[in-house]
Amino acid sequence: MTKAQALKLSKLPGVIHVTRNRFYKVQTTRSWDYLGLSSTSLSNLLNKSKMGNGVIIGLLDTGIWPELEVFNDENLGPIPSRWRGVCESGQHFDGAKACNRKLIGARYFISGLEAEYGQPYNTSENDDYMSPRDSSGHGTHTSSIAGGSFVANASYDGLGLGTVRGGAPGAHLAMYKVCWRLYGGVCADADVLKAFDEAINDGVDVLSVSLAADIPLYSEVDHRGSIPIGSFHAVAKGITVVCAAGNAGPRAETVQNTAPWILTVAASTVDRSFPTPITLGNNQTIIGQAMFTGEDTVSAALVYPEVSDLMPPRNCESLSSNDDWMAGKIVLCFASDYNQSLLNDAILSVKAAGGLGVIVSRSSSNYYPYAMNFPCLQVTYETGTQILYYIRSTSNPQVRLSPSRTHIGKPVSTNVAYFSSRGPSSNVPAILKPDIAAPGVQILAAIPPFDETTTGAFAFLSGTSMATPHVSGIVALLKSLYPDWSPAAIKSAIITTGLTSHQSGGPIFAEGEPPKLADPFDFGGGIVNPNSAADPGLVYDMNTENYVHYLCAMGYNNSDIFQLTEHPVVCPSKQPSILDVNLPSITIPNLKKPTILTRTVTNVGPVNSKYKASVEFASGINVAVRPETLIFSSRTKAISFSVMISSAHNVNAGYYFGSLTWTDGVHVVRSPISVRTEVGESFF
Repeated sequence: MTKAQALKLSKLPGVIHVTRNRFYKVQTTRSWDYLGLSSTSLSNLLNKSKMGNGVIIGLLDTGIWPELEVFNDENLGPIPSRWRGVCESGQHFDGAKACNRKLIGARYFISGLEAEYGQPYNTSENDDYMSPRDSSGHGTHTSSIAGGSFVANASYDGLGLGTVRGGAPGAHLAMYKVCWRLYGGVCADADVLKAFDEAINDGVDVLSVSLAADIPLYSEVDHRGSIPIGSFHAVAKGITVVCAAGNAGPRAETVQNTAPWILTVAASTVDRSFPTPITLGNNQTIIGQAMFTGEDTVSAALVYPEVSDLMPPRNCESLSSNDDWMAGKIVLCFASDYNQSLLNDAILSVKAAGGLGVIVSRSSSNYYPYAMNFPCLQVTYETGTQILYYIRSTSNPQVRLSPSRTHIGKPVSTNVAYFSSRGPSSNVPAILKPDIAAPGVQILAAIPPFDETTTGAFAFLSGTSMATPHVSGIVALLKSLYPDWSPAAIKSAIITTGLTSHQSGGPIFAEGEPPKLADPFDFGGGIVNPNSAADPGLVYDMNTENYVHYLCAMGYNNSDIFQLTEHPVVCPSKQPSILDVNLPSITIPNLKKPTILTRTVTNVGPVNSKYKASVEFASGINVAVRPETLIFSSRTKAISFSVMISSAHNVNAGYYFGSLTWTDGVHVVRSPISVRTEVGESFF
């Protein structure tokens, strides 16, 4: 609409606010067994919750391919009577046939995109469908991770062979297509907000949103941000909203979807690798990582683009299809930067020039699949240097590449993924983000069968987009087991039970340059631990009133808060402290003097329980808890306590990390703490 029309509309009764449109982007089977949710165990959360029976997971994404076996409704219960959604027909999508008891609803939203674009969306030019059907594969992949049915003998051309399923295979799915293939993939603000509204009215229990905007972020009361607004209203209705942290890591302050009512998910690796032998002409065998499928080996001359010291080095990104010296050879190159798109282009250039394969040497120790079925192996800089020494030692270097294998378990470790966006939050540093990490690297899940870059109907994809539906599936299981738990209680259970070390006892690292020990800004409470989340002992619960407390603490005025809540709000004359928001974490970005904050925990374990506090922290930060013991009974279900934090440091430095843990000998309720000392500067 025009500005004049927008102004006129904004003055009509019942219209809260009119705002400009903007865009979001999508953020792109071992993981469930790795998380302890094996379908063969009768005692885990998966089976205790009857696999999420009766829960409805809504997804805001690129659509879905409903005919895939992973969306079959065999042995699924009836559609819940509370469901009010529809299966909307459109281009190549017959709503009467597409939906079943697994996929119970599907809608698409494009009016916002077309209004901003200024013309009708051309599905032919963009290889898309004017319907809920998925053309990119992203939404199909995330849907199958969250709640797909069991499919045996799934693999990517033999790699990762096993049974694929979603985290809550007994749950129902509803797709809200808000993302379209214009300019590589965009999701308009207006469409996202409309999808939230419809999903709330349809009756979903969980919303999985693998979308994120660009930095800098808008505030929660700025109507240019549809995800914080839509999610606020969803959470107010008891719907847990799970969002991607973003793929802008490993740089600090890049985490997105930072509102405290959102459950924000970082990406981690799993204990699976694809070792691929590289046999040099001197019979030395080196192991790289790849997804080189098939039975045949590839043997050829091995080359490296040597140049004069007076010229820029020929890194991987500089390779061109005009480099005819690569024809018939296998190329070794060194990546200068972590940029998956540029590396994919470089590998395509080798293939176009007639090369037979590529060995990419890069600083990251974890392998991220490349976008074509072509022998492309990854090694570390150290290993790449060893290969280069061999090339320089002989006049006729040769190499043989053998097909990849699938390896599960030790010595493969869990790391926070390189690309996963990191905290602290750039707009609200006193709110810890991300909240939790989940598998998001090399996740095998369903895709539309037409995708020529993959084999069959399954593909490995990486991103916080893949981590998000893992947590959404776990939330569905918890919701099935505890239907009366609030979104905040579910979020607390997940955060306070997260794993901060390997199950074997070793530390978890965060990939970067260089890698480092993971801290709360990398993975929040840790790696999601679903079976412990099903029995957390205590939870830090919140409701809409608590979130209004947060908005008042942020200093937003009453009218701004009203536009978000749609209810009259009067903030107290004395601005409340943001540190008192009842989160399962504590973050103080500017500790200037001893500070006291409060928290309240609710007992969801045995009625008669006694918890004792323990604190772990780096030297120089002092944490005192009062009382140190909490005693619960049938009359006392919730108890408040205070935490005093002070610093002995007298210089401004970075964050120090620690934790506050309540334990009764069985349950371990751990809250991550992040503190940065701020000393006033005086130059005069």
